[in-house]
Amino acid sequence: MFGVDGEKMKKAVFLDRDGTINADEFGYINKPEDLHLYPFAAEAINKLNKMGFLVFVVTNQAGVAYGYFKIEDVDKINTKLINDLAKGHAKVDEIFYSPYHVKGVIEPYNIHHEDRKPGIGMFQKAKERFEFNTKESFMIGDRYSDIGFGKNAGLRTIFVRSGGGENEFLQNRNETEYKPDFIVKDLSVAVKLIEELEKK
Repeated sequence: MFGVDGEKMKKAVFLDRDGTINADEFGYINKPEDLHLYPFAAEAINKLNKMGFLVFVVTNQAGVAYGYFKIEDVDKINTKLINDLAKGHAKVDEIFYSPYHVKGVIEPYNIHHEDRKPGIGMFQKAKERFEFNTKESFMIGDRYSDIGFGKNAGLRTIFVRSGGGENEFLQNRNETEYKPDFIVKDLSVAVKLIEELEKK
């Protein structure tokens, strides 16, 4: 597929944040020093950069709606994420996050909102800002809400069993309506899979 200028259209990889790029064993991450990249994260994202993929982070941050932390805290944590990845020569093109949850207590975030995965509001924002071929793009995450996001957006989906993924897989795999295209150990293996698929 080609863009308006006749050049081949880029592809994109959407990444969940907590449990996919960084560890989330301790629940909500509410300050920058609590964010710890997985050892393989920067190298994996660097590979995506070198393959020419746009890389987007899409993350539900309902802790804002619940009052556990503020928008400013999310921005600081995301800045640390960008800086830590840069140390490993990796970059993301944009970070999108959803501070909404219908059961929250902080206005105006305590509402149902399409930005919250599996809704595709964050995908639509990416499409408004960037040009890429949806059918050739991927979503990688450790929750079935990530897979739902990918399916609803028309992306190929990869479920990782890092972070909360192992429990999510064992407890909810028969209950979810969202079936991933692939199931792998972690982001590193997911990127190797994408490398193999790109060769076909």
